[in-house]
Amino acid sequence: MATTLPVKIEFSLPEGWQPASPDEVGAPEVAFVALHPESRDGFTANITIAGKIREDLADLVTLAEESVQRLSQAATVRVAKRNQVGTPEAPALTQTLRLSGRLRGLPLELVQSQVYLIMQDVHDPARRAVLEFTLTAKSSQFEEVQDDFKEFVRSIRPVDAPAST
Repeated sequence: MATTLPVKIEFSLPEGWQPASPDEVGAPEVAFVALHPESRDGFTANITIAGKIREDLADLVTLAEESVQRLSQAATVRVAKRNQVGTPEAPALTQTLRLSGRLRGLPLELVQSQVYLIMQDVHDPARRAVLEFTLTAKSSQFEEVQDDFKEFVRSIRPVDAPAST
């Protein structure tokens, strides 16, 4: 069953992307999936959103390394690029991974662009929401969809909780 995000956000999907049920596309560990049907060629480019509460003080590089280790269980992973971005109030990290594996017995080369964003709990600074936004595409598809992913990431905004009275 698809997860829910620990914080509320809003975003806009670029033209040509369609929401899909995480459960139906085999990604129950994420809260949101969008597919790019035009890129379908043995693999459909996709955007996912996942998030969880972290009560440890793991920095962004540690979080990114955890992702590399998790993905390494299913494919050969190489970190192509990693950059810390964002602000002190909203730190973020981007990384681009090259994945080599097999899909239905055939070799598959993927590129995964990940953006990690930390949002502090204003009431308890030890609690942090870590959001992960990911674009996964075949190497041959990546150039076609990477600008869409950048547009998507730029559209992400936190949704303020309603004021209590």
